Amino acid sequence: MYPYGTNWRSGPVDVDDIRGTAFGSAPVPLSVLDLVTVGSGYTASTALRTSVEIARLAERRGFTRHWVAEHHSMPGVASSSPAVILAHLAAHTERIRLGSGGVMLPNHAPLVIAEQFGTLEALAPGRIDLGLGRAPGTDGATAAALRRTDHLNEGGEEFPRQLAELTRFLDDDFPDGHPYARIHAVPGPVQGPTGRPPIWLLGSSGFSARLAGMLGLPFAFAHHFSAANTVPALDLYRESFRPSAVLAAPYALIGVSALAADTEEEARRQTLTNALSMVRLRTGRPGLVPTPEEAAAHSFSALEREFVDGWLANVVSGTAEEVREGLDALQKRTGADELMLTANAHGPEARLRSYELIADAYGAPAA
Repeated sequence: MYPYGTNWRSGPVDVDDIRGTAFGSAPVPLSVLDLVTVGSGYTASTALRTSVEIARLAERRGFTRHWVAEHHSMPGVASSSPAVILAHLAAHTERIRLGSGGVMLPNHAPLVIAEQFGTLEALAPGRIDLGLGRAPGTDGATAAALRRTDHLNEGGEEFPRQLAELTRFLDDDFPDGHPYARIHAVPGPVQGPTGRPPIWLLGSSGFSARLAGMLGLPFAFAHHFSAANTVPALDLYRESFRPSAVLAAPYALIGVSALAADTEEEARRQTLTNALSMVRLRTGRPGLVPTPEEAAAHSFSALEREFVDGWLANVVSGTAEEVREGLDALQKRTGADELMLTANAHGPEARLRSYELIADAYGAPAA
């Protein structure tokens, strides 16, 4: 088996690089999933500045980590280049863990990802997470343009093979005689003892859950868009888990769409903007995140209304107290070891206010 648990600093990956610390009365550590959303009337520059503000707020209030997710060809999402964004966030924070939630590995050569995240680890030692997914993070045509091929197989043997190759590059330990034995990911261990980011597997079904369990890796599940599969996937992960140099026991976080506002009405206004944005994306009409006024005025068809009702049923929203109760109930139901919150709304103020209110509701430190 490939040595997934190797760490260039001190042998096995320190579990503190993976397990977070809960703050205040939170039942488990809380973290941030940032899609770098771009609302109507705003620009990508605004969205990226907001990401810095959110990361600073999260660090100040005791959130464990701040991840960004790779997406392509989506006007309302400015996170097509996670490594670039993470380097920027690293320059504006000091302690919070930063990572990808995730890098879509089939879109890239494993050596490129090893070089990018080796660079990030050198810039922010001990603060980088490498979360990997196997979906394209976009539609098929865009994925083909990214990969310069129409071959889009991400399952079966292909993703595990890519993962093994990436891990070999990160650890610089291809065996003698391997075609890549004399190739080194730089920055990396060929330059001397240094750190390397822990690998997380991401998923919205059972494939990555089982693989993460078999390899003894931490697992992140996309509850925010695949809620029906959350409990089965987490059960599969735990049942499949084999202790490794990385983890002695399973560690699973779930991504949760959570939006707190000063009033229930404001929370409903903001969450509807994301619902309409998702309707447009699912029907091949992606665009900037609409304003609350545009979402309120939209005439939803019966089919759209059915989708919206189902989407909103899995969003934890309302006042700070209501969101706290909803998150507590979700954690209890799923047994998640960590909750990673994504606040999807039209404007920067609503997103920042949501994280602030949630931190307040749990009695997080003010600084």
